[in-house]
Amino acid sequence: MPPLFDEISRVVTESEGELIDFRRDLHQHPELGRAEVRTTRLLAERLESEGIAVHRLQGTGLVADIGAPEPVVRIGLRADLDALPIREQTDLEFASRTDGVSHACGHDVHTTALLGAALALKAVEERLRDHGVAARLVFQPAEELMPGGAEDVVAQDGLVGVDRIFALHCDPSLDVGHVGLRVGPITAAADHIDVTLTGRGGHTSRPHLTQDLTYALSKVVTDVPAALSRRIDPRAAAALVWGSIHSGGAHNVIPATGRATGTLRMLDVETWEGVEKLLDEVVHAVVAPYGVAADVTITKGVPPVVNDAACIDAFTAAVVGAGATVAPTPQSLGGEDFAWYLTHVPGAMARLGTRRPGGPTYDLHRGDLVIDEGAIAVGAATLAGCVLAAAAHRLLARPGGGPLTTAE
Repeated sequence: MPPLFDEISRVVTESEGELIDFRRDLHQHPELGRAEVRTTRLLAERLESEGIAVHRLQGTGLVADIGAPEPVVRIGLRADLDALPIREQTDLEFASRTDGVSHACGHDVHTTALLGAALALKAVEERLRDHGVAARLVFQPAEELMPGGAEDVVAQDGLVGVDRIFALHCDPSLDVGHVGLRVGPITAAADHIDVTLTGRGGHTSRPHLTQDLTYALSKVVTDVPAALSRRIDPRAAAALVWGSIHSGGAHNVIPATGRATGTLRMLDVETWEGVEKLLDEVVHAVVAPYGVAADVTITKGVPPVVNDAACIDAFTAAVVGAGATVAPTPQSLGGEDFAWYLTHVPGAMARLGTRRPGGPTYDLHRGDLVIDEGAIAVGAATLAGCVLAAAAHRLLARPGGGPLTTAE
């Protein structure tokens, strides 16, 4: 039998045309979080056609198992299914047919890459069983929502028995054929912040007879981020950024209510866990001179994704085995609910290069995002390779464990 990495690469190469067609179909029919009904059905049908055991989650999404039925080691792989409420602005022949919804974050690529990994792992399933290795494939709904679908998966026992878990995320700043790796934090905690002020309104000619709520709200917008920068350790890289500000509707009326919403992001888990009390304190201190009442709501989103060093070693081996190139990658203040899995088991997320070499650099969460579809095969072979590399490491670490070498 050829080396396992070679066999995986062979299957992925043979499946590449099908995978591209599958991705294009998903791209044309994007579905928002917890509404990925068609996507879940297509995945289940394709996996079951290969004899892969599928368990559908409540609502949408599914998990699938390949390998030993009672494994010594089970390695998890995760992809997210949902699209964004963003109108596509490309001229692709397979552009979104759903008005106002598109795969502007590349989740259709993540999903298809994991399907490709499933096909490759199924081809070497007997060898996995021989060594007591299993793969748990998690096709997760609702990554873009708060709370996200990762918590749904955990609540439905999707991580039970999983020793390590891996995921990829599209990176349009990296050329296709490159995979960005980093030990430690790679994404940030991300919370939704909602500050509502209430007070006595009135005529703008008599602000002294009112509680000038619009002015107070402007101080919240400018002074709260400044104060937090002096109350939080700068190594936490905290950033409070407002996305929506609303107060009043007439030029000569001081309103009785106003609201600002935004996100608070940071890289440090300990700071993130204690920031709610601090933010409430700072907001109330800022508005106190103006006599208005403040209601501060923090909707906890996700903790940072903190990559385990041993899992990055496995990722490195998988990238090399896939014939791709390892690239360094910076920390990001973007949020990613893959982090919830890492509060249960070690794991890692990598950045999958999707830029056509020499082509333009796009950005995520924009309607004009275009991806080099060569990234699909790279992602599929890399994810499948993570199972081999991580399982080999885990088996060797067990007392009396035997090797599953990547050259086997």
